[in-house]
Amino acid sequence: MSSTHESIVDRDLSSETGSTVLGEKRSADDLLVDRESDLEPAISIVMPTLNEEEGIKTCIGWAKAAIEELQLPTEIIVSDSSTDRTPEIARELGAVVVTPDRGGYGYAYRYAFERTRGEYIAMGDADTTYDFKALPRLLETLEETGADMVLGSRLEGEIKPGAMPALHQYVGNPLLTKFLNTFYDAGVSDAHSGFRVFRRDALETMDLETTGMEFASEMIMEAGAKDLEIAETPIVYHEREGEETLESFRDGWRHVRFMLVNAPGYLFSVPGLLMTALGVLILGLTYTGTTIGGITFGIHSMIAGSLLTIVGYQTSSLGIFATASSDPIRKPEDPITEWTMSSFSLEYGATFGVALFGTGGVYAGSLVYQWVTSGFGSVSFTLGSILAFTLIVIGLQTVFSSFFLGAITR
Repeated sequence: MSSTHESIVDRDLSSETGSTVLGEKRSADDLLVDRESDLEPAISIVMPTLNEEEGIKTCIGWAKAAIEELQLPTEIIVSDSSTDRTPEIARELGAVVVTPDRGGYGYAYRYAFERTRGEYIAMGDADTTYDFKALPRLLETLEETGADMVLGSRLEGEIKPGAMPALHQYVGNPLLTKFLNTFYDAGVSDAHSGFRVFRRDALETMDLETTGMEFASEMIMEAGAKDLEIAETPIVYHEREGEETLESFRDGWRHVRFMLVNAPGYLFSVPGLLMTALGVLILGLTYTGTTIGGITFGIHSMIAGSLLTIVGYQTSSLGIFATASSDPIRKPEDPITEWTMSSFSLEYGATFGVALFGTGGVYAGSLVYQWVTSGFGSVSFTLGSILAFTLIVIGLQTVFSSFFLGAITR
């Protein structure tokens, strides 16, 4: 055990307890802190439960083994929404049972976190998949690395046969972890491990709001966005006891959806800017008659360039709207969105839109004049007309988008 843990022991197992001598090894039951105790726990262990009577006894037993090894005053909080004997078993074993006033995996954790008192908070499911006897190793990693949070990595550790479906092990969890690392700079190997230890000030830094299974993603996203340091240590992942409550595709989609809507730069801004740049490039090459590798762009390329430009411009605008209206966890970092969010005014945006509309309108007006003076006969379809109407559409989008952005940011 590290010297930091020893200092916690020195502070917490003082003569105030009145029943032990410092240095004497105490049982887990002696170290458990209930709600009436004046002794502040050093660690709060939180377990959410939904009909886990088959596994709760084992999990609390493992937690007690960890408490005896650590020799730190600890509280075990079971956040329970069960209809079976789970809460009764937990109370009999010395845990504090709280009952959330709403449903949801994430809400069960948040409800319990608000009632913790420890300097360190450990979390893990009560279905025997996570061995709480590994808690001292997670705490030691937290102190040795100086990290704000430590994850128990299943993918870097050992996954017992039958503990995790192959689809989750080789596709779902690695893919979701890749998303989080790319979008939120998490830098972890197993972003959806539910066995975690973190400091109280890290909890207070994170703005946790979700209520469902996406809560696991939200913690990592918030930590990455708030520049909290995350460390990992390998753990053994066991087969669960009791009925499985996870719905793979529904819960997986909830994670992906939550990650995407909270990263509008990746969802809207980057694709939109790429489409706009490609569209403008095609428009320019076609309009100027530039030949590349012997290939000359024609009228159909001009139409494709126009559509790409319009769609890309609209998609980029959605990134700005999402950033302004939802305060996402990971804000876009492209220069256009950053400039718009810091310097935008309705008047500037609307004026720019009118200028674009006017530029295209001049050419469109000449086409209407030709059409009228020719006796309403057919007017030749030119590259210039496509460019003009592209400017008209984008100009109108800019004017109305400016008013909309002004309405949601006032």
